[in-house]
Amino acid sequence: MVQKAERVDAQMSGRNRTRKPVGNITRGTTNPNRMRRVDRWLTGPQAWRLRKAEDPLVVDLGYGATPATAVELFERLRMVRPDVRVCGIEIEPERVRVARELEEPGLSFQVGGFELPVPGRPVLVRAFNVLRQYEEADVEGIWRLVQGRLSPGGLFIDGTCDEIGRRVTWIALDSERPLSLSLSVRFGSFELPSETAERLPKALIHRNVPGERIHSLMAAMDRAWLESAPLASFGNRQRWHAMCTALLDGGWPVHDGPSRWRLGELTVGWDSVAPSV
Repeated sequence: MVQKAERVDAQMSGRNRTRKPVGNITRGTTNPNRMRRVDRWLTGPQAWRLRKAEDPLVVDLGYGATPATAVELFERLRMVRPDVRVCGIEIEPERVRVARELEEPGLSFQVGGFELPVPGRPVLVRAFNVLRQYEEADVEGIWRLVQGRLSPGGLFIDGTCDEIGRRVTWIALDSERPLSLSLSVRFGSFELPSETAERLPKALIHRNVPGERIHSLMAAMDRAWLESAPLASFGNRQRWHAMCTALLDGGWPVHDGPSRWRLGELTVGWDSVAPSV
């Protein structure tokens, strides 16, 4: 049963610092293959982090009512680093009890929260559809807590997606600051790129209003998409490529390149979309 949300900043402050896991029990809804797009990014342009790590420890934080996506993450990452260790963390003990039936060398499950009760410092932490269920005011504190547990060169992924992974967005953070925002879509699942706004992470979803940087990005994407309409006869992949090129030419700090664009992916520097103070 999902408990009533408790402010996370209160759990992390003063006399409330205890051994109790930091966080709240969330709905836990999930589906197999829901995280494939972010996993493809982690095993693509971010794979170097896992390859260089002295300790290839990875955390799937808040994997949900079933451990399917944690198992998939393990299977995908060990193609990059065969000795990877993935630990799925859930705050609800019954979910962990059930998941432990699937444990194997390199894959484990643990009761816990944002404090990450694992030995060592993880090189990757993936938290998908987790922070979305918290207060926006809690996000910065949660970020800092998880960032403080990362290994050198480590990455924290705070993301959100729809029920079957057709529209996915995530923020990547290192131990010091947010680095980027990524959006990934399945071609044919949208009319305008700005439809991904409904799946923005908690730090941005309420900021998609005039005057905010994320709103400017969404407007620029739609404008470039519409202007690329003549390429539609060649397929949405070519049209998305043209949109990304137009954004880059227009001064947006677009990361990666055509090899990622062809997958329906776009990554921009965090400073270009960060909330206004």
